[in-house]
Amino acid sequence: MPAPLTLPRISWGDPSSDRRALLVHGLGSSGALMWRLGDALATEGWHATAVDLRGHGDAPRALDYSVDAYGADLAATRPPHDLAWDAVIGHSLGGAASTVAAASAPGWTRRLVLLDPALLVGGRDASIVRRSQERAFADNRIELVRQEHPHWHPQDWELKVDAVHRTSAWAVEQTSAQNTPWDVTAHAARLTVPTHIIGSDPAVYSIFTGEVAASVLAANPLITLSVVEGAGHSLHRDKPDETVRQLREALA
Repeated sequence: MPAPLTLPRISWGDPSSDRRALLVHGLGSSGALMWRLGDALATEGWHATAVDLRGHGDAPRALDYSVDAYGADLAATRPPHDLAWDAVIGHSLGGAASTVAAASAPGWTRRLVLLDPALLVGGRDASIVRRSQERAFADNRIELVRQEHPHWHPQDWELKVDAVHRTSAWAVEQTSAQNTPWDVTAHAARLTVPTHIIGSDPAVYSIFTGEVAASVLAANPLITLSVVEGAGHSLHRDKPDETVRQLREALA
């Protein structure tokens, strides 16, 4: 795997907890935007840690923005005493990078929960992702975020603007350019830990659906799927209560 970077961290909950989770955000986002999950886990007695991925937030910048490079950074991110994470929860790009890390370093985590993971992105989905990121960087006003996502919590509006402001536009552009094809389904097939995918509603928009979902589930019996009805790709912001409920079930 590529040489890893050291990723900055923020956390929720009691640092002495014996249950430790790692939260991994998606493209153009930040560790802080995983706050709803971190807060919920802390309430359940977990210590939750979120990172900024390379090129995002306060993380180091680099030239390599392959999913393998993102995965190498995560595989090098460990709880104290170099133990395994009890759970890793990754959204979109974070789900893909977490899949690469878990497949490459089997002792890294005991469980994966992937939120609408970007395991295979091509064609229409690649265009949608690219246009969405271009739009965000072209006009990063909170009024536009609020208009596009009126149902989000006000802190999500604020943190989305902050995330775009502190993320490298070049890094986001290169993440699309350097991952052609963008396909980590072979890594998913090699996973050796229980993995639950919480998908978005295809009627709204989901990356993990249809033939992609069917083939990933068929290739590895350790992978299961549930769907948050009425939620788009950012399900933890669109339907946070139901996403947290399904997360709790996955971790039970």
